[in-house]
Amino acid sequence: MAGVFRGGVDGVVITASTAAHAELIGRAARAGLPVFCEKPIALDLPGTLHALAEVEAAGTVLQMGFQRRFDTGYLGAREAVRAGRLGRLHTVRTVTSDQTPPPADWLPVSGGIFRDDLMHDYDALRWVTGREVTQVYATGSDAGPPMFRPAGDVDTAAAVLTLEGGTLATATATRMNGAGYDVRMELAGELDQIVVGLDDRTPIASTEPTGPPAADKPWSGFLERFAPSYEAELNAFVEVVRGERANPCDGREALQAQRIAEACAVSLRERRPVYLGELPGAHA
Repeated sequence: MAGVFRGGVDGVVITASTAAHAELIGRAARAGLPVFCEKPIALDLPGTLHALAEVEAAGTVLQMGFQRRFDTGYLGAREAVRAGRLGRLHTVRTVTSDQTPPPADWLPVSGGIFRDDLMHDYDALRWVTGREVTQVYATGSDAGPPMFRPAGDVDTAAAVLTLEGGTLATATATRMNGAGYDVRMELAGELDQIVVGLDDRTPIASTEPTGPPAADKPWSGFLERFAPSYEAELNAFVEVVRGERANPCDGREALQAQRIAEACAVSLRERRPVYLGELPGAHA
């Protein structure tokens, strides 16, 4: 492994297990190498802040892998919100539903459903709306397969998030969506309403007589659903390394998504609303 960080390397792509991210980011930074890393930076905020400090001390690049920023639907939603097409944005709803749960041995090292599954939703929420989350209230259920309870995790979760300006958002996730892989974002304003992720492969069926039928070939997982986005973010990293474009998602952006995930985990554990100002890293 040490040889990876020696001469002749132009950049490092980290897709290792989550627990290894922070250490590998630090090693690459100390070697003066730009890094692309899948989310999250670390399993907790202290580890995240330490890794970011190493990157900043070295003056290197860290691009985080929030692939939804490169998805056509999310790009369109961002443009619609920023152009004022929806008017005052009052409600956002996000959904992330896995068709099948991950292996049981992954759960204890995943960081939990809020840090693993829902962190993409938190980043997309900030990126699309251009607003920060100020407060969260989260809950969860472990009524599904018993493997979640020993890991201290839940198989289904929901959070209510308050954004700057009073916009309210809900973020739900489950590991047990037998119909297929379902990722959507709905944004409602005083002038219009739009949805990301609704197409002929969305695993949802209407009970209305004139509603759309169930998908013939529903999405099976994130690699299939977001394949073009994964390719686009890696192409962007190459352009960043070449100096052809600015970093589209640096470590500070990932930190803010992680703070939201951490707040949700605290809210679930302590059964109370959590203000983001309670957590470190707001102005890091």
